[in-house]
Amino acid sequence: MRKFSSFVALVVALVQSANANASTIDEKINAVMEPLTNAIMKVVFFEVSFAGVSVPFVLIWLLAGAIFFTFYFGFINVRGFGHAWDVVRGKFDDPNDTGEVSHFQALTAALSGTVGVGNIAGVAFAVSLGGPGATFWMIVAGLLGMSSKFVECTLGTKYRQENEDGSVSGGPMYYLRDGLAKQGKVKLGRVLAMLFAIACVGGSFGGGNMVQINQATKQLIEVTGGDQSFLAGQSWIFGAVMAALVGLIIIGGIKSIARVTDKVVPFMVGIYVLGALVVLGDNIAEIPNAAALIISSAFSADAAYGGLIGVLIVGFQRAAFSNEAGIGSASIAHSAAKTNEPVSEGVVALLEPFIDTVVICTMTALVIVISGYGLIGQEAALGLAQAKDLQAIELTSSAFAQTMSWFPVVLSGAVILFALSTMISWSYYGLKSWTFLFGESRAADLSYKAIFCIFVVLGSAISAQSVFDFGDAMIFSMCFPNVLGLYFLMGEVKEDVADYFKRIKSGEIKRYD
Repeated sequence: MRKFSSFVALVVALVQSANANASTIDEKINAVMEPLTNAIMKVVFFEVSFAGVSVPFVLIWLLAGAIFFTFYFGFINVRGFGHAWDVVRGKFDDPNDTGEVSHFQALTAALSGTVGVGNIAGVAFAVSLGGPGATFWMIVAGLLGMSSKFVECTLGTKYRQENEDGSVSGGPMYYLRDGLAKQGKVKLGRVLAMLFAIACVGGSFGGGNMVQINQATKQLIEVTGGDQSFLAGQSWIFGAVMAALVGLIIIGGIKSIARVTDKVVPFMVGIYVLGALVVLGDNIAEIPNAAALIISSAFSADAAYGGLIGVLIVGFQRAAFSNEAGIGSASIAHSAAKTNEPVSEGVVALLEPFIDTVVICTMTALVIVISGYGLIGQEAALGLAQAKDLQAIELTSSAFAQTMSWFPVVLSGAVILFALSTMISWSYYGLKSWTFLFGESRAADLSYKAIFCIFVVLGSAISAQSVFDFGDAMIFSMCFPNVLGLYFLMGEVKEDVADYFKRIKSGEIKRYD
């Protein structure tokens, strides 16, 4: 106990020091991390030229997979849509099935990892840079991404591992290792699984943790007085509170996480969507014009940024960064679902990009377009976005504020909930990758959770851009081994899909109405 108290005191002292000397600490961290981060980003985000526009190859990799899987599985994103809602509502739940959480809880746990600050700030950046037309291509990419989510989450459930304590471990690291081993590609499967797990652990500390708490902290300080806020210069206090809350939630594993997300996700999405509906309802006469502008701008040769190809790329990129289809992370959460039918969980998972991108991101974009880009204005927003100096979350906030002056305070609360839900989901993704690498032991479990909570506090106190860029790069590097594995394994998924829907039609799979 004395050693633990000393450790806590040391962490608090280090964080207080970091907070007091934030700019200096940030500079030192950037000096150390920048060379490594730049090297990784050059690999992960290396660009190819297409029609005179530079395109990150990672985007092509994700989009090509989404298009291919959509056609290969006969538009499963469309024909499986209605059945997905039936499964989520428990129409096919068998209480005797293996797993830890319900279909609905698995969906909300995975959604909490994707529905986040990106839906608020990321969309504002995309619409500023690509114009209203970026919204159209976001929707298209979201619809295509539903197919990628279906494949990876079906495999995640199929190849999950049941542990001695009754818990379940699944995700790309397991289907890459075991699925490819069945095909005789043992070494390739192990290498791809290890690469994915390492990238997922790095991404969980960075993009899934420090980025989230940092943005939530900034928004809270802004709405509580800015430089005069009680948290100004003491942001680590908020980080410590959030770390304690995260720790209490994640200590119980996926069951504890799911009990939180199945309440928080509907609540936070409901608040945000209700706010958007109020704005859209107040400006209902403008919706047809905004929709027409979005569609016409999507195909305009002189679109806001880089012409037609440019606005298409911006829209696709934001959708990919928002719903994470093809990244493989969501399959880790879905693998814990109570079901003996892997395809049923894959069908549930295809709802994620629809909710995340087609619904929430589209509503955000409509509010921004109808408001005339809030107090910033379209031309100023474009200039700031091109200079990478746009405070995107403030643009969304001001767009809502034109109809509801008090909404920025509500938005601040939503951002905190978004950040919390994203952190707890990514803690689970990182934990399962960590235990894949170091073994399913109590020591491995607790060590990861302790490190994750420390990073929550650090993320609130520092703003080292190189650390955040590193986390994003690690998350998107996950897609390379994942999508490659999906190509190898898609044949068996197709057989499973045909067999599953055949048994649904014949009544062999029982429906509980």
